[in-house]
Amino acid sequence: MFAEIAEEERQFPWYALKVRTGAEPRVKTALENKGYNVFLPTWLDCRRYSDRIKKIQAPLFSGYLFCRLDVVNRLPILTTSYVDSIVSFGGEPCPIEDHEITAIQRAVEFGSSPTPWPYLSKGDRVRVQFGSLTGIEGIVLRADGKERLILSIDLLQRSVSVEIDRDHIRPLVYKVTPSLV
Repeated sequence: MFAEIAEEERQFPWYALKVRTGAEPRVKTALENKGYNVFLPTWLDCRRYSDRIKKIQAPLFSGYLFCRLDVVNRLPILTTSYVDSIVSFGGEPCPIEDHEITAIQRAVEFGSSPTPWPYLSKGDRVRVQFGSLTGIEGIVLRADGKERLILSIDLLQRSVSVEIDRDHIRPLVYKVTPSLV
């Protein structure tokens, strides 16, 4: 029965869950125990204290995690401890595009050192042509003397950056059609 639920659940879209900051790992575990497919991307954060520097795995999107779910049957999600809400617009839960989650999953999986980054709404969009991130699209910028690829979750207006070799990316060209006025 559990295998049937898990197989059926993979067909549902991804949704962002707003959770209590700091409780993301606990919520992830609780939802996985309920049989949900949950994604909590993390990064290695170096926190400086007066007497030491501590490295911890911190959520890339503080206060959020991602879950595949059937919004018609959302009560088990909303009754989970530390879950505040499903990110919604106009009272309706808004799904996240699969390609946005896939891009973040691949960046985390292939150890591209993702770090939280301010959301960018304008900039040059690029597609990675070579390497482990081939086919992923994002925004490129230069920071700390290195090229960074910015991957975004538009719904949350949050982004992460990964270091990228400039030779691996190509600009995307969009045709602009003049509107008839």
